[in-house]
Amino acid sequence: MAGNPSQTRLLTQILVAFIAAVIAGIIFGPSIDVVQPLGDLFLRLIQFIIVPLIVSSLIVGVASTGSMETLGRIGGKTILYYICTTFVAVSIGLIAAFLFTPGKGVDISTSREVPEATETDGVISVLLNVIPTNPIESLSSGNILQIIFFSIFVGIGITMVGKKAEPVYYFFEGFAEIMYKITWIIMKLIPIGIFGLLAPIIGEYGLSVLLPLIKLISVVAAACIVHALVTYSFAVKTFGKMKPFQFFKGIAPASLVAFSTQSSSGTLPVTIKCAEDSLGVSKKISSFILPLGATINMDGTSLYLSVATLFTAQAYGVELTFTQIMIIILIGTLGSIGAAGVPGAGLVMLTLVLTTLNLPLEAIALIAGVDRFMDMFRTAVNITGDASGSVVINNTERQMES
Repeated sequence: MAGNPSQTRLLTQILVAFIAAVIAGIIFGPSIDVVQPLGDLFLRLIQFIIVPLIVSSLIVGVASTGSMETLGRIGGKTILYYICTTFVAVSIGLIAAFLFTPGKGVDISTSREVPEATETDGVISVLLNVIPTNPIESLSSGNILQIIFFSIFVGIGITMVGKKAEPVYYFFEGFAEIMYKITWIIMKLIPIGIFGLLAPIIGEYGLSVLLPLIKLISVVAAACIVHALVTYSFAVKTFGKMKPFQFFKGIAPASLVAFSTQSSSGTLPVTIKCAEDSLGVSKKISSFILPLGATINMDGTSLYLSVATLFTAQAYGVELTFTQIMIIILIGTLGSIGAAGVPGAGLVMLTLVLTTLNLPLEAIALIAGVDRFMDMFRTAVNITGDASGSVVINNTERQMES
């Protein structure tokens, strides 16, 4: 499956577009923003299919498990896997930040406007808000967590009703197939979209803006790479019975799209396509696990939160207590459930962590200038983690069936 010619061709086109965007951004500078509409077009097309794709694929994925026992087994293993890898990601981020101290010697003086602290909901409120009071409103507003809750329960209802609900199941199955075809059409535009998204970023910021915060970016990038290569390689080889090279090659197109768009939810159609076509994941598994993972599995974001929090403490000379470090681990592991899979969601979560630890929010103004660069790495890790989970769960389910 890893040798799929269409996937290899797509990967080549994405790499060419990526290199072309970097070169164009350096040569033309801010004036390259004339190509921004190409990127905006691609993002709008992605946003256009996210909600119907999640609803149809998740309902079919849940309903196709065949029984409540199977659904509970797959769901339980999925949540357990995501929590474990997220905990490892937070730990790697903390270790990297302690070892390389990215905040030491950083000039925190800045003329940027500092975002005001926003009141954050408690854990109970966050959990209650997952349940939609009006599913139609959730669909129209694009509240992904509530949409997932609604879709899962519709799928559960179809499973419980059985034969009488078959027309509903076949409707959503056909609807999902339609969305897969539309997704296939949109995927043809990936290289154009990547060029339109990346070139303006490089043109606006250039390379000089990275110098003052190059250490922070390097630590986040290195920790993300280590987490992907070590954690996911171990997982797919040990539990997924797949060679790590095959896995990373198969998911590479989706990882590059995530790197360019900084959106886990926006990359979902590509992730599903790569998982099924290149990694051999069954549609039953991919349609359930990947939409769920795009919302609640944020390994890269959690890793980033731990590094950015320690960066802030080091920059301001604050010594964190053991209890505060435990709070970082808890929020980083569980807080990712409420993090939206869209560009910039990491900064919102960082505000939550800094407020909880009573650390200066002024650091956000400093980090925000290079957040887009770190967002690229953490989003690529997010969707790679989703794919690794689908490979692992797919193999465990295959073993049970044989």
